[in-house]
Amino acid sequence: MKSSLLQTLRAGPPPPKVAFLPDGLFFTRAVPVAASAAAAEAATQVELALEAISPFPLAQLYYGWFWVPGADHALVFASYRRRFTQEQSAGWAGADAVLPAFAALLGGEVQPATTVILAAPEGLTAVHWETGPVPAKVLFQPFAPAAEEGSVDDAAAADEQRARAREELIRAAGGSKNVIDLAEPPVADPALTDREMVFRAGEFVSRLSAAVVATLDVRDKTSLADFRSARQRDVILWRVALGCAAAFLVLLVGEFALVGGKAWQKVRVATVNSQQPRVEKILESQAFASRIDEITTKRLLPMEMITQLMGTNREILPEGILFKRVVTDSAGGIYTLHVDASATNPALINVYQAALENLHIFDDVTVTVGNTNSNLSLFTLSVTFKPGAVKPTPSA
Repeated sequence: MKSSLLQTLRAGPPPPKVAFLPDGLFFTRAVPVAASAAAAEAATQVELALEAISPFPLAQLYYGWFWVPGADHALVFASYRRRFTQEQSAGWAGADAVLPAFAALLGGEVQPATTVILAAPEGLTAVHWETGPVPAKVLFQPFAPAAEEGSVDDAAAADEQRARAREELIRAAGGSKNVIDLAEPPVADPALTDREMVFRAGEFVSRLSAAVVATLDVRDKTSLADFRSARQRDVILWRVALGCAAAFLVLLVGEFALVGGKAWQKVRVATVNSQQPRVEKILESQAFASRIDEITTKRLLPMEMITQLMGTNREILPEGILFKRVVTDSAGGIYTLHVDASATNPALINVYQAALENLHIFDDVTVTVGNTNSNLSLFTLSVTFKPGAVKPTPSA
């Protein structure tokens, strides 16, 4: 069972079920159609033309047509319904398409003035294209019953008759520059999509859209429309079922991923918890080493700081400002200095603060003005140096 399933998957989807009818049972005509017509308008024009040329009403015919947008004519083919037995028409049930054999070739890509000869046991069919994608003529030449006998002489006569019939068809088609002989009947290729059908006769390939195949199908158009609607509904339901199955599979994979993720997270958390004491000990050692390095390499430089506040030759400190007390505190660190000072003129305080800020060696310069009398203005200067802005004075 596994091998048969594998073979089925390798083989791909089955070809569409197509019932091919003998070409000799259909008469064909090329009828004019307005080149600017839409598909519905073209169908109406084709059916009106068919009613005009047929001795039977449309209800008594199996008919179809081939037309592409922009073409100035359509190829119409029809047959009297009573030419088919009830057993033959009953075998069409469930078929994706029912059409004469030559209709499967109408989607081929051919050059202008090309005639395709299709061989069948009952005769030869010639499909002739003049300039456009719609054939101008479809001709059928039957064989005499004597051509099917089994003797050598009869076989030679049959070959001669086939050759003669071929020449007559080419002559009747007229203006053939290219002749393609198809020794094999057309067959439907596996359907990769429901939007087109692909037929192959030897090396000759014909591609027809689903809408064109619907016009080629000779069955009753009303029942055919109902059949295709039901088929389309089944396809939609099948795709919905496949989508639900795919969504369920994605959810199932996601659920397994969540379970696996939780298990991995538990292992990760357990690993982190087991290493936490070691990490804390390393952090403590690092902090202790940083503190030792700060004590040994970084120290308070009060004299150098005062020199920066005054200038080497007192060029920064204005005349009239006098430092009374210089202190540091543990909260400010080794880069902060507090100076209690007095000024003979309050304006000197702003001038001095601006001069310090222009040095660009401080993170912060704050002045707090205290009591002011007629002679002196008391203020407190708090400065925080940028790290590395103050260098120790080289020893002698």
